[in-house]
Amino acid sequence: MKNLIQNLKKATLAIVIILMTTATFAQKQEIKKIETVVFNVEMDCQGCVKKIEKNIPFEKGVKDLQIDFKNQKVTLKYKTKSTTKEALKQAIEKLQFKVTEVKK
Repeated sequence: MKNLIQNLKKATLAIVIILMTTATFAQKQEIKKIETVVFNVEMDCQGCVKKIEKNIPFEKGVKDLQIDFKNQKVTLKYKTKSTTKEALKQAIEKLQFKVTEVKK
């Protein structure tokens, strides 16, 4: 009887540990969800590029910024938990640029 109780305690502890680990892993996966958005941005010169490079990487949630001046495109990777496409668009518009999202 003593062994049965010890085995039940061990099994219960193992189940609790597995459930806690699974819950923690699921939360981390949700937090780390990263999406990409591409905007057409009317840029006139390299100064415009520098202005975007200087300001946008510091917006909340931005993980990566790529600017294609020739094709007038700005590509952003961002954490969905921290920001939205609309917020990023508004951040670029605050810098006095005309911005439209490129639909996939």
